[in-house]
Order: sequence, then C-alpha cells, then structure tokens
Amino acid sequence: MADQTDGDQTDRKRGSGARLVYDTLRDEILSLTLAPGETIDEAALADRLAMSRTPIREALVRLAADGLVSMLPNRSTIVAPIDFLNLPHFFDAMTLMYRVTTRLAATNHTPADLTTILERQAIFARAVAAGESMAMIAANRDFHLSIAEAGGNPYYSQLFARLLDEGRRILLLYYYPSFESRLPHPYIVEHEAIIAAVIARDVEECDRLARDHADQIVAQIQALIARDRRQHPAL
Repeated sequence: MADQTDGDQTDRKRGSGARLVYDTLRDEILSLTLAPGETIDEAALADRLAMSRTPIREALVRLAADGLVSMLPNRSTIVAPIDFLNLPHFFDAMTLMYRVTTRLAATNHTPADLTTILERQAIFARAVAAGESMAMIAANRDFHLSIAEAGGNPYYSQLFARLLDEGRRILLLYYYPSFESRLPHPYIVEHEAIIAAVIARDVEECDRLARDHADQIVAQIQALIARDRRQHPAL
C-alpha cells in the first residue's frame, strides 16, 4: 500500500513538473523570448528549472502537439518557425475561424459565457488604454477564444486557440513596434459591436462583423510585412 502511495505522489510531482515546464516554455515562445527557430537546450532547461529531463520531454511533446515546437529527427527540439510562405493559408484559416466561432456563439451562448466574454473585453480595453501592447495582444487572443468557447464546439476552440497563438507571435513581430494606444481604439469598438451582435443572437451580423474584423487585421499585418521587406530587402 505504501509503495502505491509513493508511486501516486511521484506521478503527481512529475505531472506538476511537466506543467511548469509547459507553462514556462509556452509563455517564452508566445512572448518571443524564445525566437522562432531557436534551439531548446533540454539540459540547460533542466538546470534552470531544477528538475529531471523526463517532465521536460513530456512538456515538449505537448508543445509539439500545440504546434509551438518542432521535434527534429536528430532528437533536438526547436521553437516552431513562423511559416511565412504559407501565411495566405494561415490568414484564410483565421478568417474562417473568426466567422464560424462568432456565428456559433450567437446561437449557443449562455449567460456565463457572456460574463466571460465581457470580462475579457474589459481586460483588453484596459491594456489598450494603458498602452501595454504585449498585454493587449494576449488579451485579444483570450477574448476571441472566449467567443469560440461560447460556441460550444471544442474542436473549433482547440483549432482556433492554435491559430490565435500563431497569430500572437506574428502580431508581436509586426504590430507591436507600431502599436498606438489611441482611444477609442478601433479594435475595442469592433469587439463591442461583435459582443452586441452575439447578445442579440444575430447570426448574420456576427458573421459580417467577424469577417470584417479578421479582414482588417490581416490587411494590417500584410501591410506591415510588406513595409518591413521594403526596409530590409535582404530578408
């Protein structure tokens, strides 16, 4: 009996260790502290977090499933590069998920879902007002994910979360340097319009607003990428 208890405690400790590694690396990847393509040194990470390699490998497998790291055949692991060649496909997928999740939220949301959506919008608005662009980008992701979760389809939510995380890295690369905390910020206004349409259960208006919102974000990122390439033609 004692052996079983000791085993359970070891499993819980290992699970909590893997969670710590996952959370730490995820935050560092999404904030670009770890750059796209950077090698993750398992030994150095084990020393830094004071744990064995086992929970680190477990966390890396989960991050690979999230699309945030790539595990190479030579057993090394790198932060997943941003696939610029496939950005048009990424933008198409993002726009589709904005539309379908917002439509579903209009149909399926509950009062509890609305409470979460409004709370996350308030966090987003505070970050904009404070000029905290990194916090704004993270809050924007959480706001749109709350709408997806209100739609009630976990498959859409999981896919959208992955796309939003990739979008968060792209926004940090290109939107963050040019961020302006002007009020009323257009994204705040657009979010509020989406919320109103969800509350009204107006599916078609939700679809229109989500499409326009996604199109504006895509157009802005495309313009910033084009500007960056003009300034740095060797890239």
